[in-house]
Amino acid sequence: MSAIASRGTLYFTVFTERFTAKTFTGFLDRLARQAGRKVHVVADRHPVHRSKAVTAWLKANAERIELHLKPGYSPELNPDELPNADIKRHVHAAHARSADDLAHETRRFLHRRQRQPAIIRGYFHTRHVHYTLQ
Repeated sequence: MSAIASRGTLYFTVFTERFTAKTFTGFLDRLARQAGRKVHVVADRHPVHRSKAVTAWLKANAERIELHLKPGYSPELNPDELPNADIKRHVHAAHARSADDLAHETRRFLHRRQRQPAIIRGYFHTRHVHYTLQ
């Protein structure tokens, strides 16, 4: 799971367990703490993102974080889909012998990307997500 900022910052966590409201709100909490200011998150309409537990957490943390759900079936509008595609191009699942190997390679790649803010900023200049800069 990752989040990117137009200034070139990449936040991420790699997990191998099931994606739950607890996993998501834990990531959002860490994201808000690390950002140090109110965060606007663009997300898809995954059931976890719309769950009662997440909705309650967002209400309790409204001063720290705001979730913006994109229309269904429109992944091209989500800026964070671009690093996902980048991961798929550079982290080859076929070379991993286990889920732990794949998680390790994904972390390694994302740590490298964190040191390349120009690439992260470049994601926001693609046509479909340019709206996030306005």
